[in-house]
Amino acid sequence: MATRGQFGSRLGFILAAAGSAVGLGNIWGFPTQAASNGGAAFLLVYLVLAFALAYPILMAELILGRHAHGNSVVALTRIAESSSTKAIGALTGLAGILVASSILSFYSLVSGWMLGFTASYPLEALGFTKEAAWLTDFSLSRNVILMTLFSAMTVGIVMGGVQEGIERWSRRLMPTLIVTLILLVGYVFSLDGAAEGLKVYLIPDISKIWSADLILSALGSAFFSLSLGVGTMLIYGSYISDEEYLPSIGAQVALIDVGIAVLAGFLILPAMYVAAARGVEIFDASGRLLSEDTLIFTVLPELFATLGVIGLIVATAFFFLMSVAALTSSISMLEVPVAFLTERFSWSRARAATTAGICIALLSGVIALNFESLFGFVIAASTRYGQPMLGLMLCIYTGWIWRRDSLLGELKKNDPDVASGLFWKIWPWYLRLVCPLVIGTILWRSLA
Repeated sequence: MATRGQFGSRLGFILAAAGSAVGLGNIWGFPTQAASNGGAAFLLVYLVLAFALAYPILMAELILGRHAHGNSVVALTRIAESSSTKAIGALTGLAGILVASSILSFYSLVSGWMLGFTASYPLEALGFTKEAAWLTDFSLSRNVILMTLFSAMTVGIVMGGVQEGIERWSRRLMPTLIVTLILLVGYVFSLDGAAEGLKVYLIPDISKIWSADLILSALGSAFFSLSLGVGTMLIYGSYISDEEYLPSIGAQVALIDVGIAVLAGFLILPAMYVAAARGVEIFDASGRLLSEDTLIFTVLPELFATLGVIGLIVATAFFFLMSVAALTSSISMLEVPVAFLTERFSWSRARAATTAGICIALLSGVIALNFESLFGFVIAASTRYGQPMLGLMLCIYTGWIWRRDSLLGELKKNDPDVASGLFWKIWPWYLRLVCPLVIGTILWRSLA
């Protein structure tokens, strides 16, 4: 059996966990959802749900993972005492692996598109027009080849292990992502039309805040952007040293994730209105956003085309940013089944990563072959329903099944006085009562 890894430093964990959280959900999904759901109204609800629901559940995953120093199946069965709760815990852990793999299956397809668009602009400038068009035109061959390339990159990093693979690349990719995003935001702010987008993003229409669809979308965005429910944060928590104080680390990860999502909104929404100011149509006659799911592949390229030579640089930088964000998240999603396979069957990391990667790539291929019927279905089933339901189960297990003295003992490993602190006075009962009630109500309304 492969030696179990551990993050080499606090910074390494924070960058890796933030990288897991920061992905296409932040830079593409969140701004697009904001544009479709009232701009600032969506932003306000998202921020409330991110800190009121997502952070407490993030902490549950991190604490569970470190307590078990194992995968989600091990963690949930270890804190259960009866045979029935152990069985349900094992099924929940396996469901998390399935949902994580499902997310990665469509995520790899979209991430492949990002790689294609990144390469297409330099190729176009060099005169390789036919090759550039192939990289950006929707086709089965393009989807499968680029998905396979992206999957291979993800497998290669995960095969390197926790420190030499995940942590090492997170230290490189996350600073690159943040710097690129800030530079792009600064440039877009200098263009005509950006101020109108800022108004939409920052001035809320209060009447839209109570929309059930908006609240469900915001909840899905909060869970998806923080990689919650499927075990990615639980796995990363299992690689944390017992010496680290988890509440502060979890808060830092949540703040970085939410901060980058909000920053991405400062890029995408102003860019939309810059595009509108340059004659690009972004809304239909009723005021509804056009190309909602494919905004960055339709509206933004049209914007880049109006910028001349500078548009080539901006476009390449933007899609490079998206590719980096995709990769930091994909490695954490692949780690979920890899951790299970290495620990349950004593496989080597190379064998586990290759096997899981191939299986998920095959699932991606099935989606590509049946794109119209499966792509949207898999996204909705896994992110809008699967993740919140799994988050609900994590609340129940951490809040109700896990013995309080054992939970407190885990937190006391690096803070003997934690019982008298604000975190312990609020978090356990809040996770036990408030989070399940709110998540359950929102899911019930969405299913009804």
